[in-house]
Order: sequence, then structure tokens, then C-alpha cells
Amino acid sequence: MRTKLFSLILVAVALLGCQKTAVRVTGLQCEHLENPIGIDASIPRFSWKIESEANNVNQISWQIRISTDSTTLAAGKNLVWDSGETNSGSQLALYKGNELQSFTRYFWQVTVQDQEGKPHTSGIASFETAMMTTSDWLGTWISDTNDKNHKPAPYFRKEIDAGKKVRTARAYISAAGLYELSVNGKKVGDRLLDPMYTRFDKRNLYATFDITSLLKEGKNSFGVLLGNGWYNHQSTAVWYFDKAPWRDRPRFIANIRITYEDGSIETYATDPTWKTTDSPVIFNSIYTAEHYDARKQLPGWDQSGFNDSAWMQAVPTAAPSGQLVAQQLHPIRVTKRLKASKLDKKSDTCYVFSFPGNIAGITELRIKGAEGAVVRIKHGERLYENGLVDLSNIDLHYRPTDDSDPFQTDIVILSGHDDRFSPKFNYKGFQYVEITASQPVELNENSLEALVMHSDVPSVGQIQSSNPVLDKIWAAGNSSYLANLFGYPTDCPQREKNGWTGDSHIAIETGLYNFDAITVYEKWMNDFRDEQQPNGVLPNIIPTSGWGYTWGNGPDWTSAVAIIPWEIYEFYGDDRLLHTMYDNVKRYVDYIHSISPNDTTDWGLGDWVPVKTVSSKTLTSSLFYYADALILSKAAARFDKKEDAAHYATLAGRIKDAINTHFLNRESGIYCSGSQTELATPLYWDIVPEEMKAKVAKNLYDQVAGKDFHIDTGILGAKALLHALTANGYADAAYKVASQETYPSWGYWIVNGATTFYENWKIDASVNDASLNHIMFGDIGAWMFKGLGGIYPDENAPGFKHILLKPNFVEGLTYFEASHTSPYGKITSRWEKTGDTVNCTIVIPANCSAAFYAPQGMSIEQNSGKNPVGLTSGKHRLTLKKI
Repeated sequence: MRTKLFSLILVAVALLGCQKTAVRVTGLQCEHLENPIGIDASIPRFSWKIESEANNVNQISWQIRISTDSTTLAAGKNLVWDSGETNSGSQLALYKGNELQSFTRYFWQVTVQDQEGKPHTSGIASFETAMMTTSDWLGTWISDTNDKNHKPAPYFRKEIDAGKKVRTARAYISAAGLYELSVNGKKVGDRLLDPMYTRFDKRNLYATFDITSLLKEGKNSFGVLLGNGWYNHQSTAVWYFDKAPWRDRPRFIANIRITYEDGSIETYATDPTWKTTDSPVIFNSIYTAEHYDARKQLPGWDQSGFNDSAWMQAVPTAAPSGQLVAQQLHPIRVTKRLKASKLDKKSDTCYVFSFPGNIAGITELRIKGAEGAVVRIKHGERLYENGLVDLSNIDLHYRPTDDSDPFQTDIVILSGHDDRFSPKFNYKGFQYVEITASQPVELNENSLEALVMHSDVPSVGQIQSSNPVLDKIWAAGNSSYLANLFGYPTDCPQREKNGWTGDSHIAIETGLYNFDAITVYEKWMNDFRDEQQPNGVLPNIIPTSGWGYTWGNGPDWTSAVAIIPWEIYEFYGDDRLLHTMYDNVKRYVDYIHSISPNDTTDWGLGDWVPVKTVSSKTLTSSLFYYADALILSKAAARFDKKEDAAHYATLAGRIKDAINTHFLNRESGIYCSGSQTELATPLYWDIVPEEMKAKVAKNLYDQVAGKDFHIDTGILGAKALLHALTANGYADAAYKVASQETYPSWGYWIVNGATTFYENWKIDASVNDASLNHIMFGDIGAWMFKGLGGIYPDENAPGFKHILLKPNFVEGLTYFEASHTSPYGKITSRWEKTGDTVNCTIVIPANCSAAFYAPQGMSIEQNSGKNPVGLTSGKHRLTLKKI
């Protein structure tokens, strides 16, 4: 009876439509995307946010309704699924209706009931399915007749006759390699470097495009330009991608599905009737650059009526793998266009452009010169003393076989007319661009633009403080994070572009506090599944050509397999990835256990790129082994795997005891030799016996103070140091380290002109480790949210359903503000000091709660000395004073 009454209320509220209410249901997402098209999830996830200016607003229940007709949805008719009223405070729900149909657009809305029993209904959102079964694919994969060593990229075209008025049209396309799709001469969408890189012989991704507006009644033409990407790696480097087992000539498959106004449907699929020829892209490499001969342009090649009689027929070819799945993640896009900040004309044939910061992306050149003139566009991060571009810090691992493929250097052969060039199948890391021409050309400040590229993940974090350098450190960390997010997390955008597992788990919290990146990580974890060997071993870079299984892939790196799914669970309250990866984590932990009879391991790389002091690799690797076992035990408990939960909790306990037995001097409170890393990492991973924590933390403080509050770690210690100090009563010391402006420090980079994080603390580092755009020291961004803003997820109520607030009002800052838009809404923690008083403004999203902890030596005026104080949703102002 109650459900029926609730349904009647739902309909009444929906019909009122625009009635004002203090509670709004917004931010509807399916599979963590807004109104996605082309999903193939059989059990999609739905999420929403609740907004209200009122305090103490809570969701008591939710009800989702889904229909294929938006006009009848609000009235509750023709429903595909009605969840019924579900008593839950969660804002994440799983589909539990009948099997979803392919090629279908579904409309949905959610009604939540608040603590007063009032219903609040959202607007209508949608999602659209693509190929729900492999049999939905028609046609075949096609390529041209050339082999993998043929350099020019191929064009493909197909004309059709849409004899009736088009209602809707979708293009479903995948490539082994990269593609650019056009309809009637216009590029489809704004995606770049599609599809995302995978292990091509295990899994391929396809995208769905709405091409309705590009079609017309009558003749229509489709064009595809194929690039090599990571599939046909023609450049040579130390990771042997040119010898990858999947390597072959690029190929693609496409289905063009048209629904006409009369309801009839036609699908045009790839087959031998497509025509192909070489394009003006005479060479392309995802690793090095792109070469373009403007003299070979074919105007109108992708439009109707073009004479393709001299073109060859496409050739059916084998599918690269047996898995073809939807690409359900934020795509790579150009997110910003930058003008040059300086132009240095060296001569009539040589110009150097400087841009405001170090970026990942491409350039766009507008130029006119003599026909046949060769223009080289060299991209780099540094300049020689003579002002020319210096590549010596980033070309170390390139192994060219000749001089035809220079590193990070596009080559354009001019047509003699106005030429415009921007690479389609490459990106680079750079701040400076040197253009040299074989004949004189005239360039100006507007001739070259820099296009910033990365996976276009939404921003969800913000930091602002009274220290401008600290704010620039935060911004530089974000720039490095985005510059290393291209459908998978990378180490650097120039020298390698590899998915180093260690760099990724070190930066995971910085990424998640600042960006809504779950879709990228879910995709990447599938790559882990494809690369894991039967015995559980993973390579150190993912995806890989086969390199990295025997070096550098110990738990200090490849623990990403456990750490990333766990962090996603904590940040989103979504356990799907953790569940999907459970068996992979288990196999991995079991393998480490099989080679670690004494419950410690020295398998790994150790504290990579330390300032000076080298720390124990066995200690750090064993700590990650412990972290993996602990995560696995928690995941097992989450999924009611009781035997596993007990087994791996016991294993974690044994590893912890073994570490403390082997490495902790209980008399002195020192692990190993007492380096910053050796003291910080046991504290960070919480294996220090409770009675020893104060002594170990004091030793760490003394170590840091002895370095005049400068860092002396590699990347593993840098991840732990600030958090270990902060969590153990030394937040002021952590801030001193974080805000230093002399070597070695993050601030040292900034005051010396850095706009991204470097690979080495020294700015004059050797060519072996001198990339100027690395994310591996990037966890300081996460520390700002936690150590200063105090915003922590609670694993017992993940997704920030319950928030742990532990701000620190450190010496040297007068105010600080951090905000993070969680799955439940925006969290804000702001504090400002006036003498001995600190005024805090806290915003807790609707349907959430928080525990606010006053720092040691402070008391909350409004709470009669209680610590912590519980906070409901809404805005709160707290005053703290020194005790």
C-alpha cells in the first residue's frame, strides 16, 4: 500500500514540474557519464546528487523509473523498469530490470524521499545502448593491401544513398590503430587519438557517434583516415613496441545505422565495397611525430561525387582480438589553445616559439611557402644557450635506425599555397617549438598555436591559500596529472608515454581529489586483466609489448592492481571495480606469497630517484605487499568471502610482524638506517606498533629537521613523508617541507619557472632522468586536501557519505580552502586565522555527515570541548581557539 501511495505522490510531483523546492535532485549519471550513448553494460549503474541550502537534509529512500518514451516516463507508463521504493541512503543504484536491448535509448529519472517523507523528483536523463551482443556487428574488419612497414596512412571512403528522411543515425567504429571519421566532409565529433590504447590482441574498444545532423536525404559520403597508434609502432625504442606480437597494418570496422522517419532501419557496414588509397599523411608515429605532404592533398575525398575510380578496393581482414567492447570513458580532446608568449626569429628559415607552460599536446601551423619546401617542427622542453630547442633530456630511450624519423619533430612538405597542419595521430610534451624550413618562410606570433590535450575528465577539486607558491605547486601537479592521462595514466608525455604502474598508484589520490577520473581507471584496470600472466605476475608498464615482466615489476610498482580499485571504492563508494579485480588481486598476492617464505620480499625497484639517501628496497617492497594483502582481506569481507577475509587478514598480520621483526629497532625507534623514507613509509602504511608510533614519528621529525626541513626521499618516500608527519602531530613540519623554495623541494621547481612537476629534484639533472613533466612526485596535491584541508574519505561509509575532517592550521599559512565535489556533492573546508583564533567554514553535501576533529592544542568553542564534533549536511561555521 505504501509503495502505491509513494508512486501516486511521485506522479503528482513530476506533473508539477517547475514547482520550487528546497531540495533538488541533479547530476544524474549512468555508468559515471552524463547521458551516454553507446554503452554495453548489461547492469548499468545510476547515480545522482541532492542539492539543498537547508541543513540536515537526508535521503531515506529512492525510486528509479526507466522507459523508452520520455513523454510517458513521468506518468509512470510504458516502464521498462520500476525499482519500487528502495529504503536506502545511497545515491548509487544498479539496474535490475529485464535485459536491455541493443540500439535503444532509455530515459530515466529518480525520486528521492527526504527525512520528512517528502518526495523530490529529478529531471529526465538518458542513456543509449550500442552492441549488447557480438552478433549485432555486421560487416567485417577491413584494411588496405599494404603491409605493416608501409608508411603512408590510408584513406577509406564509402558513398551511400539515404533515399528517405533520416530520423536518427549512429556510427559505431573501432580501429586497430587510430582513426578519424568524417561524414560529408566534416569530422565527426571532437575526440582525438581514438580508440583508446589497449592490448590489441586481447581487447578492442569502439565508440558511438551521433551523426544525425551530418546526414542528408540522398547521397552521403563517409571517410576514414587510419593511423598507426600503438598498434603498428614503426618507430624504434627500448620497449620494443615495434616488435609487439599484435603489430600489423591498421584496420577498422564500422557500422552506420540509420533509422528513417518511417521507422525502417538500414545498416551500412565495412566490406570490400569501401575504397582506399594513400593519404597525404606520409608517416605517423604515436611516439615520435607525424609527416605530411601537402602536395598530395585530395580535396573532397570524403564528400559525395568524388572520383575514386583510381582507388583500390578495401580488403577484408582478421579481427585483432575476440573482444570488441564499448569505450565508456571520457575521451581525449583539445581542452585549451595557447598563443605563443614569445617568438624568436633566428633567420628567414628558423623560428623558435615559446609557450606559457609545459604541456602535452600538439601544435597547429599556418604557413605559406614555396612548393616542395620542407618544414620541420621540433618540440621540446628546454632551450640551448643559443635559444634553439634542446631534446637531450627526453630522447634518451629512442633508438632510431636512420634519420627519417626525428624525435618529437613533425615534418611538412608545403604545397605552395596556404597550408594548415596539425597532427592527427600523435601528441608530444613541450614548451618550446623550433621551426626550420629548407627555404625562407615568413612567420609571426599567430602562425603557431599550442593545443593542450588529455583525457577530458571533469574537474572536481580546488585549492586556494595565502601562499601563492603553494597554489602554484597544486596547479603544476594537476597540469602534470592531466598531461599524463591519455586513456591510461602515463609517466611522461614525451620520452616514454608508458603506463608505469608505480607512477599511477602514487598519484591516484591527487587525481581523484581533483578530477572525476573513474572511467579512465576502470578502462585501465581491464588492461591489467589482459596483461596479467596466469601465475599472477604483472608487467611494470601497462599496456606492454611484452617488456617489463622481469624487471621493475615488484609490489612497489604493480601494487596498482590493488591500490587503485580500493581508492576508487573509497572515493566513489562504488565497489564494481574492486569486485571485478578481486581475482586478479588475489592471484597477485598469492604469487608474492609463493616467493616470500619469510613474509618479506625484496622484489621491486625501491625508492626511485632519491635526492641522496638510498633506502631499503626490502622494507618498501614488503610494505606494499602488506598493503595488498590488507586490501584483499577488506575486499573479501566486503564480498562476504569469509575464508579469504580471514586468510588474508592473517597474512597481512604476519607480514606486519615480519617487517617489524626484521627492520624495527625497538630500543631506538628506527627502521633500517633511519632515512626519511624508512621512517615515513612504516608510519604511512600503519604498521608501526602503537606503543612505538610516537618514538618513530619523533625520529622522522628529527631527520627532517636535520635536513633543514627539506625532502630527502625518492618517489615512495615522497608519497609517505608529508602524510606521516601530519598524522603524527608534526603538521607544521610537513608544511615547512611542502612549502620550501630551495633545493630540493617542489617550490624550488616553481620559483625556477616550472609549470609541471619534474622527474628529478635537480633542475640540471642528467639526460637519464630529466623529464620536466612527470607525475611521480605528485602526491603533494592529495596531501593539501588531507593534511591542510582535512578532507578524508571514510572507508566505513565510502564515497564521502561520511567525511572525516581533520584540518591542520599550520604555521606559515593564514588561510586555506579546499573543495572536492564528491559523488554526493561539493565538500568545502575553509579556515582563516586571526591571532590565536581560527574560523572554519565547512560545507557538507546533502545526505552526508562528517566528524570534525580539532587539531591537538585547539578546542571548538561551539562544542564544549568535545572532539570530534559531528556535523550534518549544510553549512557550518566553527571557531577554534588554542587551549
